[in-house]
Amino acid sequence: MNSWNHAQSSARRWGGAPEDYLPIHEFIDSSKRIIGDVRHRSIYHHTEGVWLCQRIFGVTLKVQKTHKEIDVPVRLVAEQHILEDLGWLPSPADYIKGMPVQPWMSGAQRKTVPLSHILKSGDNV
Repeated sequence: MNSWNHAQSSARRWGGAPEDYLPIHEFIDSSKRIIGDVRHRSIYHHTEGVWLCQRIFGVTLKVQKTHKEIDVPVRLVAEQHILEDLGWLPSPADYIKGMPVQPWMSGAQRKTVPLSHILKSGDNV
């Protein structure tokens, strides 16, 4: 399901227009810019992604419903997106359960860059 379809679903569920919800759904799916397959969901399609949406977009979203303004919890909108895509709400831990631990993850492989490559000519140390 794409962001627009999620936004239409939100509008049907809580009122308002799809455009009211689109920024939240586009944020959740923005990871498609860096990972072009379903693994992109490991970035924001989880419990922490829901809390991140609340931090970015606020606790509630104001929308018009039957001639009055109502507050829709942003967390519910984000949870709805994930439930529509996955059928459940995973945690980040669910995504990394099967991830093998690599030596570089512990800092065991230090990569050093000579200072001459970091400093530009004319820089004073």
